[in-house]
Amino acid sequence: MPTPTKPFKVLSTEKKSHRTKAELKKREEEEQSLSTDIELKERKEIKQNKIAHKEFKRIEKLLKNIDKNDAIYEAVINRYCLLQAECYDLEERREEFYKLVFELKEESKELTDKMDYDEDVMTYKLEYAKAIDKIMSSMLSIDKQIQSKRKMLLDIEKENVMTIASALRSIPKKQEKDDNPLLKVLRGEA
Repeated sequence: MPTPTKPFKVLSTEKKSHRTKAELKKREEEEQSLSTDIELKERKEIKQNKIAHKEFKRIEKLLKNIDKNDAIYEAVINRYCLLQAECYDLEERREEFYKLVFELKEESKELTDKMDYDEDVMTYKLEYAKAIDKIMSSMLSIDKQIQSKRKMLLDIEKENVMTIASALRSIPKKQEKDDNPLLKVLRGEA
């Protein structure tokens, strides 16, 4: 895959482009036409979610730094922030389950040591195993949800970067040249 062309801003700061002033001006105009000049807006549900709000502010700052803080990316950035918050919540829930399993193991050891009858110990261990199994299946379910959300996040990240890159790639590298008027007359096009 060929290297994408550099944005006008990079070309103008390098001051060593082989492009003519007309080509650079055309490139700048084309890049400007890809922008709505409207800044990203945070949706209400993002503002209300502490984690999503923090992620939105982080991404907004990054996009401002590269002059891509444009409303055209608003829906996908808001969705991305909400998914990040959902992932965080699921990961916290999974950690709570891990702690619960650890506490149950500790309590189980203490209780079985205090029990006198073998039959009571076996009944308790059977109930304990069932409880642990339910918790572990809940943890597995949460892990599956986290993985699917992480995949969505990765897809959004890839698409978002590709969208910016493809926007730059859609700008022609060279300005189209007008046909020679003499050739037009000779061809009978004029």
